[in-house]
Amino acid sequence: MTLPATVEGDEQIRLFLALELPDDVVAELVRWGKRHLGRGRAVESFHVTLAFLGSQPRAALEPIVAALRRQVLSTGPFPLEPVRYQETRSVGMLVLADPSGGATSLAERVQGELEDLGVYVRERRRWLPHVTVVRFRERPRLDPPLPGIGPFAPSGAAALLSRLHPTGAQYEVLESCSLKTS
Repeated sequence: MTLPATVEGDEQIRLFLALELPDDVVAELVRWGKRHLGRGRAVESFHVTLAFLGSQPRAALEPIVAALRRQVLSTGPFPLEPVRYQETRSVGMLVLADPSGGATSLAERVQGELEDLGVYVRERRRWLPHVTVVRFRERPRLDPPLPGIGPFAPSGAAALLSRLHPTGAQYEVLESCSLKTS
């Protein structure tokens, strides 16, 4: 368990929970993005969002992190793999296959605990494992090849603080924990 950033007082914080990617996967996504995603604003922090909680009181952080910790510590490694590039009206993403269902199960369990805490309402659409790789105001209709990553296991999960800036959101890890090893 690591605690790299802190939040003081009882301010409102913009919070989300996500799977962390291994360093070699992040490095390849950076290289791939520079080669194939020339239009739009490159993303500098790659992750797979489990739940976006939006604005929360600082006092809610510990129960939220405890819920994440409980679910992550009971979850063994699972593979994810990029299967297609997809654009929405504001982002480009790599959609990930979840062949074991491990990521989907973790997301559902985390979201269920967050709902029980009263800090989260699930989206109507089904959770989709993906990594956002580019943001834009106008859809560029890119058709890049998939990055040369292959299957990978997330390195852990984290609670992240999202700070909005004119150049885009910046993320700080508040707490991270590793997935259970086999």
